[in-house]
Amino acid sequence: MASGKINVSVENIFPLIKKFLYSDHEIFLRELVSNATDATLKLKHLTSIGEAKVEYGNPIIEVKIDKDGKKLHIIDQGLGMTADEVEKYINQIAFSGAEEFLEKYKDSAKDSGVIGHFGLGFYSAFMVAEKVEIITKSYKDEPAAHWTCDGSPEFTLTSHDKTERGSEIILHIADDSVEFLEEFKIRELLTKYNKFMPIPIKFGTKKEALPKPEDAPEDYKTEYIDVDNIINNPNPAWTKQPSDLSEEDYKNFYRELYPMQFDEPLFNIHLNVDYPFNLTGILYFPKMGADLQLQKDKIQLYQNQVYVTDNVEGIVPEFLGMLKGVIDSPDIPLNVSRSYLQADGNVKKISNYITRKVADKLKSLFNENREDFEQKWNDIKIVLEYGMLSEPKFYEKAGDFVLYPTTEDKYYTLAELKEAIAPNQTDKNGKLVVLYASNKDAQHSYIDIAKEKGYQVLLLDSPIVSHLIQKLEADNENLTFARVDADHIDKLIQKDKETISKLSDDEKEKLKTSIETMVPKENYTVQLENLDSNASPFIITQPEFMRRMKEMSATGGGGMFGMGNFPDMYNLVVNTNSELATTILNSPEDAQKDLVKQALDLAKLSQGLLKGEELTAFVKRSFETLK
Repeated sequence: MASGKINVSVENIFPLIKKFLYSDHEIFLRELVSNATDATLKLKHLTSIGEAKVEYGNPIIEVKIDKDGKKLHIIDQGLGMTADEVEKYINQIAFSGAEEFLEKYKDSAKDSGVIGHFGLGFYSAFMVAEKVEIITKSYKDEPAAHWTCDGSPEFTLTSHDKTERGSEIILHIADDSVEFLEEFKIRELLTKYNKFMPIPIKFGTKKEALPKPEDAPEDYKTEYIDVDNIINNPNPAWTKQPSDLSEEDYKNFYRELYPMQFDEPLFNIHLNVDYPFNLTGILYFPKMGADLQLQKDKIQLYQNQVYVTDNVEGIVPEFLGMLKGVIDSPDIPLNVSRSYLQADGNVKKISNYITRKVADKLKSLFNENREDFEQKWNDIKIVLEYGMLSEPKFYEKAGDFVLYPTTEDKYYTLAELKEAIAPNQTDKNGKLVVLYASNKDAQHSYIDIAKEKGYQVLLLDSPIVSHLIQKLEADNENLTFARVDADHIDKLIQKDKETISKLSDDEKEKLKTSIETMVPKENYTVQLENLDSNASPFIITQPEFMRRMKEMSATGGGGMFGMGNFPDMYNLVVNTNSELATTILNSPEDAQKDLVKQALDLAKLSQGLLKGEELTAFVKRSFETLK
């Protein structure tokens, strides 16, 4: 028997580990199972190169609960340790690493350091245990060793009669951590952190039906046997080559990742790179629609098949945080609890790679089956539009596959759109005017007027469209976007032809003055326009600039400061060539008020602005005219 004192200047280091190094106590199980996996994989390597003259076999890792004894066991069949190795790796390296860590990060120990660099994973056991034992037998022909420590710098190291290769870690669970003796809790942690570890993990047993014998009698009852309950999938889809996977394999893996998700993913992107960094993974595009209230933190980050976190900010470009799936890379630097990213040049390279890979995949999908891509557009557009705004490298490639749908369900790329509308929608100043609507039903009358002119109207209804068109206008000379209800169609796309007014200048001034006294000045600016006699007498429009700035302000940035709090302002466009304009002008004052009120309400109704008491009064008044 040997005993001793661990050589460390920080007195009673275990409470410090418990307090500072790990913000989440439950990860102790992840660390211990990860260590067991490492020990097993190292043995596999040594046997493959002939350095270990033993049979590798089919090793597993077993996790067992002894609730009565208040113990948790983690058992592996890996390469094990000799007594000298226990002394070296458990008593010296880990504690010198811990001392170095605490000295280096004494002011911010909670958030810094890399666990793999310090060898601290084993000591996470003391977050939940009042005493820890290691019983280990090396693959070398040497006696087994038994190490015991009660959470102080004191330890004992004795020989043991264990004959099977591998290590057993025994945690004597502390009174404040008895939740980790519950079967459901351990199963939950193994499923969360170790679901895809590369070595099979046994947790208890389960019943499995025996095959029915061919000569079984009619009253045969199915027989069951107890088999190992393996809780993980050691060979998840992302560890395989894309050529070895079918579409059904990808969908099955999606269900494995998200068992409570019932919608099928739209498509997937398989990541696989080994230079200049190592990264594998599968990203899925789920159905999303045009909602800015997006669920993030659905991409899971792994290191060598060990779950780390679902906060992938920094690794995955922000716009792709809306996707689902898995990323696995040993080259991503993490802090001591493997839960937070550290600043590193590789992280940006990985982010750029993922951006490029996603763009290339989208282009490929577009080219291979454009019709299918168009059908999925409304479910993916918010991600792609956000990507165009937030990632310059993605924006550069987006022109090849980002679509602009019309109210007639035609889909154009920007280059195709410009070519299609140039003959008809170029104004007298040589500017190409792209008309768009944000709501097909609410703006139907305006869309209809544009269609009568032979114009095409886009349907752009995502919440960030104002930001996007602002960027497109800045990057495309002589291109402007105008919402179809921003003005009368002849004002939106001005041609050389001018319509002459039936009214004289004096009559127009008189008409304008009369109408201005009858409409609320705080919301409406009266404008007289010489339009076609068949055009609507009264039209309500919302100026493009003010409305766009308000929308940009509402969705974050881009607008003038405080613009989002400005009241909605509208133009009331009066067609001087309409019969109604002439009738109003020639009517007595009381009749003018009734005509203007009815015409204004009709214009408001077409814009969806007539509501509440005003709508009730309008309906009542309209019925009275039918008597």
